[in-house]
This record gives sequence, C-alpha cells and structure tokens, in this order.
Amino acid sequence: MQTAAEVSMGTEISPSDLDNITLLVDQIISLTEYRTQLYNYLCSRMRAIAPNLTTLVGELVGARLIAHAGNLVNLAKQPASTIQILGAEKALFRALKTKHDTPKYGLIFHASLVGQASSKNKGKIARTLAAKSALALRYDALVGVTTRSGDSANVEMEEAEIDGPTVGIKYREKVEHRLRLLENKLDGTTPMRNGTKQNKFEFKRYLAFLTGVNCSAPSYNADADVPMTEADLTPLLSKPSPEGKKDKKDKKDKKDKKRSRRQSSRTNQDQWRRRKFCHQERKIKTEKRQGLSSEYNF
Repeated sequence: MQTAAEVSMGTEISPSDLDNITLLVDQIISLTEYRTQLYNYLCSRMRAIAPNLTTLVGELVGARLIAHAGNLVNLAKQPASTIQILGAEKALFRALKTKHDTPKYGLIFHASLVGQASSKNKGKIARTLAAKSALALRYDALVGVTTRSGDSANVEMEEAEIDGPTVGIKYREKVEHRLRLLENKLDGTTPMRNGTKQNKFEFKRYLAFLTGVNCSAPSYNADADVPMTEADLTPLLSKPSPEGKKDKKDKKDKKDKKRSRRQSSRTNQDQWRRRKFCHQERKIKTEKRQGLSSEYNF
C-alpha cells in the first residue's frame, strides 16, 4: 500500500477539507462508542428484567419482543403461537386474506438458534424456541410474585429478586438437542431420541406384550413344498387360443355398430327437427302474406 501511495497521483488536501474529514471521523468514533454504551446498558437491563428469555433468544431479540408487546407481563400472557409470529402481523393477515400459507416466524427469526438451523428446519426450531420462550417469560414475569394466605379481597403481593437464568439454560439445552436431532448431528448420522435409536413399531410385538402370548411370525416349512409336474406347467406356458381373440374382436365390432347406429339416429332426428322448423316458418310467412292481401282487397 505504501508503494501504491508513492506512485499514485493525488492532489493536496486543503486545511478546510482536512478539518471536515477530521470532524467526520470524530463523529463516527463517538457514534460507535455511544452504540457500544447503549448495547451494554441493554444487556445489563435485560439480564436484570428477563434473564431466562435473554438466555434463550438473546438481548436484542428479547428487547424487541418486549417492546412489541408493550411490557413483560403482556408478553408473558401471550401463547407460544403468538410469540412465534410476533412482528409478522402484516404477512399473517395478508396470508389469511389471500388464503395462502401463514408465516412461520416473526421477530424470533433473528435469534441465534433459528439462524443455526437449515432452511427446511427453521420453522420447527422457531416453534420449539417460541414454546420454551413462553415458559421462560412466565417464569421471569411471575416467579418473583408470591401471594400470602388470607382474605381474597386483600391479597398482599411481594416481589423477590431473580438470581440469574434458572430455567433458561435448561430450556436452551433442550432446544439445542432438538436442533441436533433435526439436523442429524447427534452422535453420527442416525436420528436419535432420548439417547436411544428409534425402533420400528411392530403390532405383533405390541400384541405379545399385552396378551403375553408369543406372536412371532411362523417359520418357513420346506416339507410342505410340492414339486410341479409337466401337466401343471402346460396351461401356464401354452399360448392363448385364437378363439378367445376372435370373440373379443366380435364384441368390439358389435360395440362399433351400436355406436354408429346411435350416431345415425341422432343425425336423423336433427334433420327431422330442422325440416319441421323450416316448414313452420314457411307456413307462418304464407299466412302473413295472405292476411295482408285480404286486408287490401276492398
């Protein structure tokens, strides 16, 4: 770069231009520092307000979800299906209006766990993450609120501080396990569930478990085989007789004749109707002429 700078032909920078460049650089540095300060503040507030939700979806996505719902309690009241498509309301109503497929994710799409999934599994991971996020939100919003026994009309409430993410880490592990299960990356290429391979369901084995009777498939009995003779093989290897072909041909000819008769009868009927219509028209015209002639004969 130094050699390129020495060879390149540039112009001298005036003091005013240098001042403007320096001012622009100072603004960029200040904005970057302010952005870092805001991000640190957001992280600290999210860890204090919703630590379990932050562990699952991250600080930015959690803050956007809370801001979209209004507050943490309103978001905790929402079901998992609503949290999954929160932020995609316009696409949802457009899909319902045009009778197309509804969106699979909204703001939760920007979570790191959804980004790790492949395109075909993003919807499934978003649904799983939304279900766990709904539970984590209710824990964050309501775990510190306890009720004391007493009069139902005068229920005293007290708040307790939440000591870090308690259930968020466990839920995140479950979502990651689900992700590895869908991506076939759990101890090899064979999908597994609960640490064991899935066996194919067999009704006989299930019936044996219920009744206690061995319902295993019967083994092959070689003694029951009977060798076939030439007399048995003759009708199988012989060619079909020409009489059968002739019968088929006669049936086909009869069907063709019937079809031609029907068509001819239809055409005759149409011709007869046309002739009758033309005859009626001629009759009407002649009657009109005769009537006019009789009116002018005084």
